[in-house]
Amino acid sequence: MTTTLTPILTAFWDEPHSWSRKTYERNGGYEALRKALAMPAADVLAAVKDSGLRGRGGAGFPTGLKWSFLPKPDGGPRYLVVNADESEPGTCKDIPLLMASPQTLIEGAIITSYAIGCHKAFIYLRGEVVHVYRRLLGAVAEAKAAGYLGENILGSGFDLDIVVHAGAGAYICGEETALLDSLEGRRGQPRLKPPFPAVAGLYARPTVVNNVESIASVPSIVGRGAGWFKSMGTDRSSGFGIFSLSGHVNRPGQYEAPLGITLRELLAMAGGIRRGHELKFWTPGGSSTPIFTGKHLDVPLDFESVGAAGSMLGTRALQIFDDTTCVVRAVLRWTEFYKHESCGKCTPCREGTYWLAQVLKRLEAGQGSEEDLAKLLDICDNILGRAFCALGDGATSPITSSIQHFRDEYLAHLAQGGCPFDPSRSTLFEEAFA
Repeated sequence: MTTTLTPILTAFWDEPHSWSRKTYERNGGYEALRKALAMPAADVLAAVKDSGLRGRGGAGFPTGLKWSFLPKPDGGPRYLVVNADESEPGTCKDIPLLMASPQTLIEGAIITSYAIGCHKAFIYLRGEVVHVYRRLLGAVAEAKAAGYLGENILGSGFDLDIVVHAGAGAYICGEETALLDSLEGRRGQPRLKPPFPAVAGLYARPTVVNNVESIASVPSIVGRGAGWFKSMGTDRSSGFGIFSLSGHVNRPGQYEAPLGITLRELLAMAGGIRRGHELKFWTPGGSSTPIFTGKHLDVPLDFESVGAAGSMLGTRALQIFDDTTCVVRAVLRWTEFYKHESCGKCTPCREGTYWLAQVLKRLEAGQGSEEDLAKLLDICDNILGRAFCALGDGATSPITSSIQHFRDEYLAHLAQGGCPFDPSRSTLFEEAFA
């Protein structure tokens, strides 16, 4: 696998005023839109489908295939909703993209809307990022002033309005149907599926919901061709993606690379683990994905390879933890987050995340017994696949995987009556097994 980065979405992030329409146009912006508007809409959809682009928001579902699920036009409205509610712990790719190059998303949204026959698109943004909200509003205004939005876009006869909507900061609204409820003015809670959004989504009309990075990838596919996009990545996970490295690395940040790159290669570009320490564990796709360890350094970071190794590529949020980190404490922090963010609609998630946090808190303090590990796994088993949405499933992932890889560390807490990584304790971790 090559270690060459692929700066496409991030190509001009370091230019002055990278977010402006003029900078975007100077770098070839909106040329793909002109090309798309000269093509039949069906050909644009086919190009995206042929490219093999898969959703960049976590699930990895083929984007063009998702668009094709829309029923035939019936004379009523249909909608595009861009999911910009980036809330997963460790995930930080969509917000930087929107800050540095919002016009990329806007062009992608226009092309997508044209392909699916939509005349009203929405960008649902996490409410806390007010600075991004303002930048998006400015970018939409710039695009409209240049004739890229509104009526008769570039003389094509195609009309489109984009609405930027700020949510209220609920993690659950990253789930597409909860997002739609929130967008309609209701409390954000997952809907029962079917019907799926493609059939009955926003305002009970056919709706496409895609992640920011997915839609932002569309202009380059249309502009350079599906074959160009497929020349990167792997056979079944084509293209490029933004990998967010955070934690105990010397140069954390965004690394745009072909899918299939390995953590070993990314760490080499990021300056490695901080001096004097070694990699202990890491997340391949955010905190809701099963954790990996040092033995997974060479797993290709594509959907199939990561899945075969026992985790999920997710949002490519690579949180790196070195040997100073207590696994139990880290998992407890994640679990407390999921407990807090559970919408409470279903019993497995509402009650299960509460009890997971209680048991983990007891174990982290060195209390309880080895039987509590079996209790944790039993609770996880009763949540997994039984919750209303993926929040419950995600909450179980760090727990089950950490017990699988670091069972001895849980037992060390019990043996020492507390965390062996607590600097106030004189007993070292290894002495717990002496």
